[in-house]
Amino acid sequence: MECISDKNLENCNCTYEPCSRKGRCCLCIQYHLRMRELPACVFPDDIEKTFNRSFEKFAELVREGKI
Repeated sequence: MECISDKNLENCNCTYEPCSRKGRCCLCIQYHLRMRELPACVFPDDIEKTFNRSFEKFAELVREGKI
């Protein structure tokens, strides 16, 4: 399957500038899962900017009804 990174970038809210995985969702997901994290795109912008993309932070936001 060919990566459509240009199209993916339209929905990528990652603010980590040196990221080599922007727009390459399969690589991004693999990377973050290895780190027990989720990618930026599943977090609201204000939370994404904190770089806390942990499973625990995601669960907290779900419990609080923010996601």
